Amino acid sequence: MRIATRGAAFLLGTMLTSGGALAQEMADTIYSGGPILTINDAAPTAEAVAVKDGTILAVGTMAEVSALRGEATEMFDLGGRTMLPGFVDSHGHVVMGGIQALSANMLAPPDGDVTDIASLQQGLRDWIADNQAVVDSVNLIIGFGYDNAQLAELRHPTKVELDAVSSEVPILIIHQSGHLAVANSKALEIAGITDASENPPGGVIRRGDDGSPNGVLEEYAFFGTLVPLLSQLGPEGFEAFAKAGAEMWARFGYTTGQEGRSSAGNVAALKAVDAKGELPIDVVAFPDVLEARDFIEANVSQEYDGHVRVGGCKLTIDGSPQGFTALRDRPYYDPVGDYPPGYKGYAAITMEQVNDAVDWCFGHDFQILTHSNGEGASDMLIAAIGAAEQKYGPPTNRPVLVHGQFLREDQVDSIQKLGVFPSLFPMHTYYWGDWHRDHTVGPVNAENISPTGWVRERGMMFGSHHDAPVAFPDSMRILSATVTRRTRSGDILGPAQRVSVMEGLKALTIWPAWQHFEEDRKGSIEAGKLADFVILSEDPTTVDPETLAQIQIRVTIKDGAVVYEAPEGERKTELRDRPFLGGPEVNHELLDSMYAAMKAE
Repeated sequence: MRIATRGAAFLLGTMLTSGGALAQEMADTIYSGGPILTINDAAPTAEAVAVKDGTILAVGTMAEVSALRGEATEMFDLGGRTMLPGFVDSHGHVVMGGIQALSANMLAPPDGDVTDIASLQQGLRDWIADNQAVVDSVNLIIGFGYDNAQLAELRHPTKVELDAVSSEVPILIIHQSGHLAVANSKALEIAGITDASENPPGGVIRRGDDGSPNGVLEEYAFFGTLVPLLSQLGPEGFEAFAKAGAEMWARFGYTTGQEGRSSAGNVAALKAVDAKGELPIDVVAFPDVLEARDFIEANVSQEYDGHVRVGGCKLTIDGSPQGFTALRDRPYYDPVGDYPPGYKGYAAITMEQVNDAVDWCFGHDFQILTHSNGEGASDMLIAAIGAAEQKYGPPTNRPVLVHGQFLREDQVDSIQKLGVFPSLFPMHTYYWGDWHRDHTVGPVNAENISPTGWVRERGMMFGSHHDAPVAFPDSMRILSATVTRRTRSGDILGPAQRVSVMEGLKALTIWPAWQHFEEDRKGSIEAGKLADFVILSEDPTTVDPETLAQIQIRVTIKDGAVVYEAPEGERKTELRDRPFLGGPEVNHELLDSMYAAMKAE
């Protein structure tokens, strides 16, 4: 149905812009009254856009588009604000993004208030005091977003320091990277981690001087603890996560989100929320190829079921660069912690697993998105894709490299040759640029993290992502970091890797739409495409680039319907006080639903 409508709309738009006779069908809505950036190189700006049944009828001058105005047509006045195509998520985790609705905010400024271990402990205590009924019911305390790189102590907290908050209720605080966590003694007990526990494959249980676990868990040691703790939440709990995450994405102008490293349960949660009419955006899921092949094979589709579809496979090779768990091809520059000489990080999986996963996806012509941060991990990915292409021929499945923080320039050449789409993470230059310069790769190689400049020199497209809940899905912070590469300290990290504002906008719209095989229906404002729009407070192409992060999302429109509108007078700086959905009353509503799910179980 949607395809047929798009086709009819495209013909109508073509007749309009080419001077042909107009059909009698009139627009539901006409948008005008402010700059319209189409992200269509053939017609980069417009005065007005006409929409019918959630699809763009025509784009052009006000005189042209006014011909589609009927008696029932709504005139949407932009009021001087700027309209662009809705943002397309190049990489994120919508469902797990919702975990912040159930967690204490452990983020550092500007997104939170945690600056040292004492303020981290106090943040947990304050959250417990505000949510005591939930804590009593669920018997679990989760904090999200602490970053040892931003703590005054420059180290991870320990189980002893979390025990000081509570020794009776399990506590798990998740590192901002999403690849490490700290558990208190009770959480370690529930997870079955003892002095005799061995490191799981692809993970590390850190230990104190006495040899006992100190609470810090890396990679699969963390994942193996999180899953059983969250499993008690039940399906209703994950539906609350999915709803919260999707609403968060819409708040930042995204009309298409991604559920990376997903699962059958997460997809079911998204579909359940959508069936209730509560999923405001499209979401593309990529289940873990090491764990969900039968589900992937049965569900991959280019067409949405409502607002949800399974797009392909997700593979994770290594971990977090700022957490020193990413696999490098050389030693870390000055790692903070107890690391042996020459430490390079480690792979979470074996080369045999990488080859098998890539081969399986290529053999089924399924798209594969691969998390690869360190140079060593990217070498593994490049080798596996090279072998798969030698076996199956040139790729038609648009393989994606996710993150690529420490790519070498020869590796950029290799992914170009192999037809790999880079989904990069330039927001690292803001959040962890100083840390990378001083500790992970050093001042020389830090200039080339998230190498968007190298990519553009070769004429390649790229996606620019947030990896939420690693960071807020803050589209304007992403744009700012991609364009300016300004760090928290004010340093500019790698000026040669900066790109233009328009390239930064394409990396949020038409290029990730191409990444998802959706460039025919999303990513630009053209006749025949979906009426997915975002309205900004200012035109990003005309402001001082240093102010890009301050541009506000005023309205998000999906399929022609408003799915988010900023409250009058709301300022972006309030986000630190609104860690997820925009206000404590919304947060408590979700917590109440989680509480009800607990009682039902």
